[in-house]
This record gives sequence, C-alpha cells and structure tokens, in this order.
Amino acid sequence: MKFSLGKWLLPLYTVLALIFLMVPIVYTFVFSFNDSLKSNITWRGFTFDKWLNVCQVQNGAVCEAFGNSILIGVVATVAATTLGTMIAIALVRYRFRFRSQTSLLLFLPMATPEVVLGAGLAAQFLSVGVPKDMFTIILAHTMFCISFVVVTVKARVASLDPALEEAGRDLYGSATQVFARITFPLLLPGILAAALLSFALSFDDFIITNFNSGAVTTFPKYIYVSAARGIPAEANVIASAVFIFALAIVVTTQVSRAARAKRLAKQG
Repeated sequence: MKFSLGKWLLPLYTVLALIFLMVPIVYTFVFSFNDSLKSNITWRGFTFDKWLNVCQVQNGAVCEAFGNSILIGVVATVAATTLGTMIAIALVRYRFRFRSQTSLLLFLPMATPEVVLGAGLAAQFLSVGVPKDMFTIILAHTMFCISFVVVTVKARVASLDPALEEAGRDLYGSATQVFARITFPLLLPGILAAALLSFALSFDDFIITNFNSGAVTTFPKYIYVSAARGIPAEANVIASAVFIFALAIVVTTQVSRAARAKRLAKQG
C-alpha cells in the first residue's frame, strides 16, 4: 500500500485546526467550575457555586455588564436591520443619483479599522457635545452594523425572482399586500441572517465600545478590565452559557431543517 501524503495531510490539518479553535472554549468552560477567589488563573478545585451564584461577584457587576451588552445588541440590531434592509432594497430595485457612490460608501465601515472608526466617532460626539453613555454606544454599533446588514440582505434581494411579485400584482394585490405576503417572506431568511450577524458583532465589540461608552460597562469591557487579575469564573460561566445557547440554536435549526427535508422528500 502506497503512502499518500495528500490523503492524510488534509484530515490532519482539519483535526489540528479544530483542536486549536476548541482549546480556548474548553478552557473557558472548565474554569467556569473553578473554586476561585479573586483570581481565576490557577485551578483550585471543582464547584458548582459559580453557576448557581453567577451574579454575586462584585455586587453583580458581571451580570450588569452582560445585561448592558444584551440591551445594546438588541436595540442596535433592530435599528441596523431595519435601516439596512430598506437601503438594500433601494440599492437593488431603484435607480437614483449617486447610487454607485452610496454602495461604495456603505463598504467603508467594513474596510475601516475599528480603532480609526471608534476614535472618529468619539471625536465627533465630543465636538457636538454629546455625553458618552449607552445611547452613543447604540449609535456607534448601529452605524457599523448597517454595512453588514446591507451586504447580506442585498444578496438576498438580488436573488429574488421578479415574476413572483408580478404575479401578485396581476392578482390585484396592492404594493403593501405584495410586499407583506410575497417579498418580505422571501427576504426573511436573509434578514434573519443579517440580524444574527449584527447582534454578534455588537455583542462582541470592544474597540468601538471602549471609545464611545463613557462610564457604561459592557461584557467585553468587563472581560478586558478583569483580564489583568484573572477573569472571574462568573464571566466564564456567562461565556459558556452563551456558547451552549448558540450551539443549541444551531443544532435545533439543523435538526429541524433535516426533518423538514425528509418530510418533503416523502411527500414528493
């Protein structure tokens, strides 16, 4: 039997890459059960107390920071998804002056380094006298999330078959009825994907948030400040819970999709 380097190299690379990606997640999950005191760097023993009393550390600072991140992420996602969807439809379906320039400008926040974007927004808020608080964070997150929403939804709009909407109009449907019953349901998968991406970007952001947050603490800021003395186990608990929740959503979605495909195959 001849040894084939190509046959083993790709599987080996895949396994090593998976291990490299999973090590930080496994570390975070394991140390969420650490019986730590002020520092969570060294292993002191196994305990469930951190999971049962996750909001007790430093008067609930970690849960307050997590709640701020959830609130900011939800509001910024709703705003960015709404505005980005309307912009995407306008760019694909309508012809207007400066349309090409608008498409180009929408890509700038994606290409601009976050430190430049965050510093520029902070300087702008300072020049107009807007105090930095949760409102400025939401504005900043909405601004840089819109570009990702437009790109995602724009691809979905471009793939729609215009004949479906024309059929709705031929059946005497008004513009509102055609959009509500045909266009929007067809766009919904792309809109949901854009919303999930927007929320992930907002929840995870540190650089832009740090420039424009003032005294407000978000979960990434809390992690950064705590990292110098060892991230508390309670932060690992929340991070592990978020990962498990996201994994459950993905698994549920895939199982539901497979079951639906199997059911449709039987019907066919």
